[in-house]
Amino acid sequence: MTTLSVLDLAPVPQGSSPAEALSNTLKLARAAEGFGYHRYWVAEHHNMKGIASAATAVVIGYIANGTSKIRVGSGGIMLPNHAPLVVAEQFGTLASLYPGRIDLGLGRAPGTDQRTAHALRRNLTGSADNFPNDVVELQHYLREASEGQAVVATPGAGTNVPLWILGSSLFGAQLAAALGLPYAFASHFAPQDMMQAIAIYRERFKPSEQLQKPHVMLGYNVFVADTDEEALYLRSSALQSMLSLRRGNPIQLPPPVEGLEASLSAPEAAMLEMITRCSAVGSVQSAANQMGEFLMRTGADELMCVSSIYDHDTRVRSFGLALEARDLVSQKAA
Repeated sequence: MTTLSVLDLAPVPQGSSPAEALSNTLKLARAAEGFGYHRYWVAEHHNMKGIASAATAVVIGYIANGTSKIRVGSGGIMLPNHAPLVVAEQFGTLASLYPGRIDLGLGRAPGTDQRTAHALRRNLTGSADNFPNDVVELQHYLREASEGQAVVATPGAGTNVPLWILGSSLFGAQLAAALGLPYAFASHFAPQDMMQAIAIYRERFKPSEQLQKPHVMLGYNVFVADTDEEALYLRSSALQSMLSLRRGNPIQLPPPVEGLEASLSAPEAAMLEMITRCSAVGSVQSAANQMGEFLMRTGADELMCVSSIYDHDTRVRSFGLALEARDLVSQKAA
């Protein structure tokens, strides 16, 4: 049975606040734990008024403290924004407080625009080109300290927090394979290279202390409701947000609207169709059909489900129904 997990961007709906968004994140995490989701990740984004998870390690601690067994982690920490030692100390602290429950997904993008990246780092000398070396350095800090080691992450050393490589290109697939780490592909918004990236990762994977065989996680949009029509309506909030972001104007998550797709220009419709290709949208049965086809095509070990729905209770229900769809897929395959 394919594992389902949750990626939460801590969306801030229009008319709401970051405080309310973060409160809803904890409520959703508790619901996801009750439903039986495996892990709950939040992502590092900056200078986006519709996303409240910028201080990602802080949010992870908030979620882990408010739940009891679900794994909690980052999807991901944008490593070029941080010194590896600082990340090791942050996640070493989390692992010390919540042992056996913390994941550290790593990305090499800035998670924002260049101006904001400069504000984060003060200079841009630490670039994505350093990402492989930064990952190895971070691994070093999280392992048991060796005798005479000059710099030791405290907390951090010996926690062996599981690392994941995140990506939307072939680079991440190659790095994850070379280091023997699990690989998460951002197919929920950038599916173009997905199949090639999966193939490269599986073909080139080298076993490591952390992982003996390849593990592929794929980002997957889920908008599941009582009917196909309702699910399409609920998805319109996310489509509006994506469209505005592509126009260079990030917004808070807007309420859904009727007939959005009919109002789009041909280029807008084509762009949204391309970036949301990896999705299950519809009733439980329709979602199961779409999810089953996707799993058959990709052989994913795990789906990281994303569901940006304006109303919180409706969003929680969508995640519950998505798990029912997964169970239908499993029953059909049995």
